[in-house]
Amino acid sequence: MNFTERKSGILLHPSSLPSPYGIGDFGADARRFVDTLAQAGQTLWQILPLCPIGYGNSPYQSTSAFAGNVLLISPDDLITAGLLTEEDLGDVPAFPSDIVDYDAIRSYKLPLFKKAYARFQTEAPDNIQTSFAAFCAKQAFWLEDYALFTSLKAHFAHERALGKGENDWITFSQNTDNLLSDEEKQAYFASACWNSWPSALRKRNGNTLKKWSRLLADAITEEKFYQYLFSVQWQALKAYANAKGISIIGDIPIFTAYDSADVWAQQPLFQLDSKGFPTVVSGVPPDYFCADGQLWGNPLYQWKAHKKTDYLWWTNRIRKALEDVDYLRIDHFRAFESHWEVPFGAPNAIQGEWKKGPGIDFFHTLRRLLGDLPLIAEDLGIITDEVRALREEAGFPGMRILQFAFGNDKNNAYLPHMCDKNSIMYSGTHDNDTTLGWYASATEAEKDHYRRYLNVDGQDAAWDFIRLAFASPAVFAIVPLQDVLNLDSHYRMNRPGISEGNWAFRFHWGQWHAGYTEGLYYLATLFGRYPER
Repeated sequence: MNFTERKSGILLHPSSLPSPYGIGDFGADARRFVDTLAQAGQTLWQILPLCPIGYGNSPYQSTSAFAGNVLLISPDDLITAGLLTEEDLGDVPAFPSDIVDYDAIRSYKLPLFKKAYARFQTEAPDNIQTSFAAFCAKQAFWLEDYALFTSLKAHFAHERALGKGENDWITFSQNTDNLLSDEEKQAYFASACWNSWPSALRKRNGNTLKKWSRLLADAITEEKFYQYLFSVQWQALKAYANAKGISIIGDIPIFTAYDSADVWAQQPLFQLDSKGFPTVVSGVPPDYFCADGQLWGNPLYQWKAHKKTDYLWWTNRIRKALEDVDYLRIDHFRAFESHWEVPFGAPNAIQGEWKKGPGIDFFHTLRRLLGDLPLIAEDLGIITDEVRALREEAGFPGMRILQFAFGNDKNNAYLPHMCDKNSIMYSGTHDNDTTLGWYASATEAEKDHYRRYLNVDGQDAAWDFIRLAFASPAVFAIVPLQDVLNLDSHYRMNRPGISEGNWAFRFHWGQWHAGYTEGLYYLATLFGRYPER
């Protein structure tokens, strides 16, 4: 799909929105944010993956490539829907306003959702019952496996917390003697990783799956109901944004977590050994962010097996994602040309090697089955001529990051004068420092180049970068909200290579001033990214 109309917008995950309930959600403050974007002349809202969060609260280590993060469901909108009452909310804890405390939020919100499910079972009107049934039927291709997977994990984790499952532990411990340390064994088993389940479940024996589906029938329906609530609220918010002229840019992680419904349900599509463990895992070699590389640990795909199915799992995944967003950023695009493959159990990513991905055949198949797609290629990191050629042949816009542009090279590919129209220009991404933080830690050569390039004194680096992004030839310009609010490194979203303390940024409305609305509107109209009123 050609990206032809110049647009601009803000990168902000819904979890970062204000809310009384400790984490941003799809309720009133999300609609206020959409209104604010519209008033500021912005027509794009970029988010991170909406899927359930995994290790380290990361949306890039999800238990499902299809499901939604139920912590983003709005309790207030459940009251409006008649599934909760004001009394059900009880005494709302005094959550911090600037960070997300995930454990505290789970403790408060998950019991609320159980109350909503109980009311759904006994009091829900026919229209909600009918809508839920239609949702389950339409999404059955992923929802059945996900709901069973999640229910099984909850069941075994609960049993093991009570000290049950001794025989399962003995079997699992023996099977992993030469594979995992004692500490790793305990972690896998206590978390009820699917590969620690009884053998017939791990291997998805048909009769065993039917038996457990009967035993856990109510828990499975409950999981499906939560996904239904997520979908209803998100689709309503997306429709609200679209009606205001705001398009949503979503994000699809290239990999999924090992302990996920996808890997358990589609084992032949991943590089696993006879015991169900990965033989190799994902990562990237040493780079800008991390001297030892980044060891992500996701299982890698058996691309030949995907090809035999005409990439069915992937086409289903992208089709589903494009029901939820208007544009879709494909994370780590370069892995479709070649990916960094690290032996399972390696201490870091240094010991990896490059292995070929599916290449252009994958994208030709997508186009044949799904038509022209509004995809954005995250072509960052170690980018070779082969990766550039793949993106150009696929026709997708790539990403340009201003924080990578400055130093000593006047022809740096990230500099705006080197950027072509088929690009998305960012001041920084969720993996970067804020621009204020970047300037504070930049080398003198980087600072000098930036100041000379823009003919400025460096006193307002964040808004200098916003202006430069909007002025660039790139068809879209996106800036993180932290740069609009002029926030320092304390407020960054993620620190690659560090597993704890990420994905927790939140803002509050007291940080947004009228001047930001006016400034964004002025720049959007000045540089042809929004028609003047």
